[in-house]
Amino acid sequence: MRRCRLHVMGASGSGTTTLARALADHWSVPHADADDYFWVPTDPPYVERRPESDRLALMREVFVPREAWVLSGSMVDWGDAVVDECDAIVFLTLDPQERLRRLEAREVHRRAGRGFDSTAWEGFLDWARGYDDPAFDGRSRLAHEKWLAERHHPVLRLDGAASREELRDRVLDWIPDH
Repeated sequence: MRRCRLHVMGASGSGTTTLARALADHWSVPHADADDYFWVPTDPPYVERRPESDRLALMREVFVPREAWVLSGSMVDWGDAVVDECDAIVFLTLDPQERLRRLEAREVHRRAGRGFDSTAWEGFLDWARGYDDPAFDGRSRLAHEKWLAERHHPVLRLDGAASREELRDRVLDWIPDH
């Protein structure tokens, strides 16, 4: 079994967390999601950013020193020091309409039993729609591509439309030597 330190990234809704969890489960290693370090746990969630130095310190404390792990999410503009410790990167892409459909479906489950903030949800959707717009000033495909071009890691590009198992197996077949 070939385990490593792997970063799985892509747009929100492209399947990064799902694939990262599948790989971490397969290897029996920790899975970490960048959002869990970027945001301070609050109710409602995702309203208070954790200071960058605290994010990195927490990641180093919780999982970075381990032999193998899988990290999902975007680390652009703040997490290079952690990503530099990865062995490889997987970049998931997905048709924008399918991504937004997935985000809508995911949110239905998150809303159940909670107060729903329609303004925050619409703001999130506007942000998520911007990913494929080259002029968008937030997290975008263009920013991800530029960031990837600056990395020294091998990068596997996959279409997130494939099943979780197909994606997992493609990564497992690809994992480069250390």
